[in-house]
Amino acid sequence: MAAAEVTAVKVAAGTWLQDQAVTELLALSGRALPLLRRWTAEDPGNGVARALLTLATSDSLTDVALKDQLVVAHRDAQAAGECAASLVYGVYLHTHRQFRLTADHLIAHFARWPADEVAGLLLGAFPACGEAAYRAHGDALVEEQSALAGPDSWAWTGWLAMTRAEQGRVREAHRLARQALEIHPRSGVAVHALAHAEHELGAGRAGVEHLDEWLAADPHAVQARHLNWHAALHSIACGDFPDARRRADTALERGDVGMRAGVNWRLLLAGQTPAGRSDVEQVRALLAAPGGTAEVFPTFHLALALAVEAATDDLHALAYRTAADHRPDFRDVLTPVVQALAQLTAGRPAAAAGLLGALGERMRRIGGVRMEREIIQDTLARALAGAGAYEHAARLLRHRTAGRRHHVYEDLLLTTCASVPAPGPF
Repeated sequence: MAAAEVTAVKVAAGTWLQDQAVTELLALSGRALPLLRRWTAEDPGNGVARALLTLATSDSLTDVALKDQLVVAHRDAQAAGECAASLVYGVYLHTHRQFRLTADHLIAHFARWPADEVAGLLLGAFPACGEAAYRAHGDALVEEQSALAGPDSWAWTGWLAMTRAEQGRVREAHRLARQALEIHPRSGVAVHALAHAEHELGAGRAGVEHLDEWLAADPHAVQARHLNWHAALHSIACGDFPDARRRADTALERGDVGMRAGVNWRLLLAGQTPAGRSDVEQVRALLAAPGGTAEVFPTFHLALALAVEAATDDLHALAYRTAADHRPDFRDVLTPVVQALAQLTAGRPAAAAGLLGALGERMRRIGGVRMEREIIQDTLARALAGAGAYEHAARLLRHRTAGRRHHVYEDLLLTTCASVPAPGPF
C-alpha cells in the first residue's frame, strides 16, 4: 500500500471528502480550507478534521479559541485511536509554538507510525527550534521517513527536496522536486523546493515563468505571496528589476514586511529603484508590540525594513536594544548585523564590512534558510565594494558568479559606482 493510501486509512475511513481535504492540505492548496471546513461541518466529532482545520487557520485565532478547538479535537481524536490522538497533540504543540516539544513528539510519533504524511505538516518545528542539533535531527528524520515512504510518496519526496536544497545539495533538490511534481503537479512543497534550487542555479526568467504557470492554476495557494517573492528574486537575478518591483507592489500585502524589505534591500544594493517602501511607523509599532522581538529572524527582517528607509537612528536604537538582550543570538549575531545596516545607511561601508566580515559562521544563527540569509552576504559584498575592496568582494561571490546561469544582480553588487536613489545605503 502506498504511503498516501496509508495516510488516508489512518485519517479517515477513506471517504472522498476526507481524502481530498488531506491531499489539498498536503499540497498547500488554496482549495484545502473550504474542504476542511466542509469536512468538519459534516463530521463535527472527527478530532483530526477539527485539528487540521485549526492548524490551517491558527494565525487568525485568538489563544483562547485555539486552545478550545484543540482540546475538543484531542478529546474526539482519542476515540478514533492512538495515532489520531498523537497527531492532534502534535498540532496542539506546534500551533502553540512549542517547537522543541513538537519536534520531540514527532520523533516518537514517527517511531510508531512511520511515514505518516499528515504528521509531516509539522516538520517545520525542527528548524523553528533555532538549534543546529534539532535542525540536523529533523534532516535525518526526513531522510529516514522519505526512504520508508518510498519514491511514490510525492509529499515525502517534496520534503526531502526542501531538505536537500537547504543542505546545499542543489541539483539533487532540483531532481527530487521535479520527481514530486511529476507525481502530483500541484505540490506546493515541491514547487517551493524547486524555487529554492533554481535560485541557487540562477534560473532567472525560466524560474519566473514556471512559478507564474504554477500559480495561475491556483492563485489562492497557501504560498502564493511567498512564491511571488521567489519570482521577484529570480527577476532580480536576471536584471528584470521592473518585474521585481511590480511583484513587491502587487503580490505582497502591507503585512508582508519581511518579504517586501528583502526585495527592496536587494534592489537598493544593486543600485536600483525600490518598490513601494514600508511604513516606518508600522515597523516601529511591530518592534514595540508584545513579541515584536520574540524571534531573531523576524526581527532581522524588521531591521532590513528600517535600512530600506535609511532609518539610521532607529537602527542604532534597535542595535542598542539587542546588545542588551540576554539571548546570545540576539546579542552576538543580530546586533552586529543591525549595526552594520546602520553604518551603511550612514554612508560608512568600511565599518559595515568590518562588522559583517567578523561574523563568519555565526551568520547561520540569524535563522531562516540559505537563500534568505544570503542577503547578509550580499550586504557584505556591497559594503566591501563601497569601501574599495573589490577583489575581496569578488572572491566572496565567486561561487555564485561562476555557478549561476544568471547573475546580473551579483555583477551589480560588485560594481565600483552603483547609483542608489535616496534614501539609500551609500
